[in-house]
Amino acid sequence: MSQILIVEDDRTIREAIGVILTKEGYAVATCASAEEALASDSFEPDLLITDYRLPGKNGIELVGFCKERLPLLESIVITAFGSIDLAVEAVKKGASDFLTKPFSPDELLIKVHQLLQLHQTREQKEYLLEEIRKDFSDYEIIGDSEEMKKIYSLVSKVARSESTVLIQGESGTGKELIARFIHFHSRRNQGAFIKVNCAALAEGILESELFGHEKGAFTGSIRQRKGRFELADGGTIFLDEIGDLAPSVQVKLLRVLQEGEVERVGGEQTFRVNVRVLTATNHDLVSMVQKGVFREDLYYRLNVIPVLLPPLRKRKEDIPELVHFFLNRLARENNKKKISLDKEALQALLDYPWPGNIRELENVLERAVVLCDSDRITLNELPFIQETSPTLEQRKQLLPLRGNLDDRLAELEKLLLVEAMQEAKGIKTRAARALGIKTSTLYYKLEKYGLI
Repeated sequence: MSQILIVEDDRTIREAIGVILTKEGYAVATCASAEEALASDSFEPDLLITDYRLPGKNGIELVGFCKERLPLLESIVITAFGSIDLAVEAVKKGASDFLTKPFSPDELLIKVHQLLQLHQTREQKEYLLEEIRKDFSDYEIIGDSEEMKKIYSLVSKVARSESTVLIQGESGTGKELIARFIHFHSRRNQGAFIKVNCAALAEGILESELFGHEKGAFTGSIRQRKGRFELADGGTIFLDEIGDLAPSVQVKLLRVLQEGEVERVGGEQTFRVNVRVLTATNHDLVSMVQKGVFREDLYYRLNVIPVLLPPLRKRKEDIPELVHFFLNRLARENNKKKISLDKEALQALLDYPWPGNIRELENVLERAVVLCDSDRITLNELPFIQETSPTLEQRKQLLPLRGNLDDRLAELEKLLLVEAMQEAKGIKTRAARALGIKTSTLYYKLEKYGLI
């Protein structure tokens, strides 16, 4: 909900403007003087409406002081003595627009609506400047395998809708890229795309990041802050690692999806938001629902359109195209000429199981580009394919600390299989012998965990 501060010494006019704007759903605060407005730091408006003639500091001086405190603030100066010189002075001090008394409610509302839209756009651009500068081509889907053709067809249709999307897949399969693709091919592509990693923040901090907080809501909250949902209004919010969402935050997220409303931490007022929600996870949410650690009603709200991304080992025919894309980009970023890959090196990449998926492939190629002394990468530049994947001991440290025994044992068994296959260079009889199991058993387990 947009916040508006009205500064007018005439009580009748002040209250009339307040009633008009409140009926439109805006949060309104009023003051009778510039000094009163400047003395209050508990209300941070998106728009200032001030009379020019005020007791003490005038409206134009007030605009100047407020712009120093809130650089993105929009403002309207009202006066009964309209003149070109006064308008020029107001603009120089940072005023956004000018109204001459008398004016109609419709005239006021048109200007307010226009300036609040401008404020939202500027706020989003400020927040997302780094994202906006990125090359749009980075958000295109790469791969001609049958699996990726199906994905491309699905997300192209999904992008044109307003539906909530749940993107699932192993780490490194490109879930964020799919989310960006959906946003930038949607009708919301002029709005914000805001990413939140739900696993990277503690429960209390995540709640504040998503929904915002009021001044004094908790220790250290020295000012009011808008949450990511408010910043994403009119655009898209991407909630990555949604499976790590704490139960208390799950409840609040469900309310946003059902009602389109958010409430800041420490606040009592609700705000309407128009946000498309995209989510991603590498967890099995169905299993989490059955165990009672993820809300069933929230799962069905998120899983309107599921998108399941295949691991790289299931789409190895896409590796040459991915290699070409990454090498071109990495050469530009490292100020090198065009770099290619020889046949033996490419075959090594095709034979590798890629437990880290596309992210691991990108890291391998980046290291090869940096260390390569020529314009052609050979096997000599790829001795570290094994090194870039975590060792078994490192993988053990990454095992989940929570979960039932069966799930944790299954994860450890999968890691042992990957390690054995790497050490055996993909020769299954050798891997089975190292594990002390029959080759037929190895085949069964590899298929069970999707490793072949």
